[in-house]
This record gives sequence, C-alpha cells and structure tokens, in this order.
Amino acid sequence: MVSVEESRLHLVPLRQKDAKAFVAAWHRHHKPPPGAVFTVGAADENGVLRAVAIVGRPVARHFDDGQTLEVTRTATDGVRNANSLLYGAAWRAAKALGYTRLITYTQEGESGASLRGAGWKVVAQRRPRRGWNCASRPRQVHGTENVTRTLWEQQLIDAT
Repeated sequence: MVSVEESRLHLVPLRQKDAKAFVAAWHRHHKPPPGAVFTVGAADENGVLRAVAIVGRPVARHFDDGQTLEVTRTATDGVRNANSLLYGAAWRAAKALGYTRLITYTQEGESGASLRGAGWKVVAQRRPRRGWNCASRPRQVHGTENVTRTLWEQQLIDAT
C-alpha cells in the first residue's frame, strides 16, 4: 500500500552541488562524498526537495570493476518512503547507463526497510573496522569507525 506522502513524491533531476548541500544539511552521520556519477532527488507536490541519493564509484577498490556503482549517500528531511523511491530510481538509472550491479551499505541499527522495499538483497555483514588511518596513509577520523555494516546489492542476473 502506498502512503499518502509517497504518492505525492516524484523524482527530480539534481545537480551534484545541490545534492551535496542537502546531505550536509540532513545526513545523520556522514558528510557529502567527494564525487558522484549521478544524483537524483525526490520532491513533494509543491516542488520542495525532500530527499536525495548520490551514486558514485564504489568506495572499496575491489568492487570498482567498471560494472558496479555504489549509492554512497541518501538523505531525507524525514519524509516517509523517500529512500525506497530513490533506491529504486538509482537502480533503474544505473541499469540504463549499462551498469550490472549497484551496492550500498547500512550501519548497525539501521533496519534496511527502504532497501528491502525497493527489492535489494543483503550480500554480507561486515565487521566493525577500526578506521582507515595508518602511518603510511594518514586519514581523518569520520566518527563512523567501529560500526558493523550490512552490504546490500541489486544485480542483473545473466540469463545465459
């Protein structure tokens, strides 16, 4: 059953700088990512931007195979069902661009309901990571270290 709020949301094209500004204002625990392949927004019936998705190259280099993209951020102002709308749109757009796989992560404590609602599947559970900082490659602490993550995907299935 479609909620009243969801039925009033529609997809809108979005410039990368506008998507990043929205993430900076609304995301709970991450800053905007450095780049993107494409972005998409969800607006209400008055044209007010209510949610965004940023899709880019996979952060993990072993997934960066030229066929895979990653939803690196979604953010909403709290409107219901916007993430499901955006995850579905991101997968359709990735397929239309020729990609065969789209991945994303949720952190411990996030239910993944939006992903399940958009037809995504759990691929793996990732143990907490201490962080990316090391003597040979210094990194900033982001505050999301030591958190269990769930890897989700949409993937084209080869019918041959």
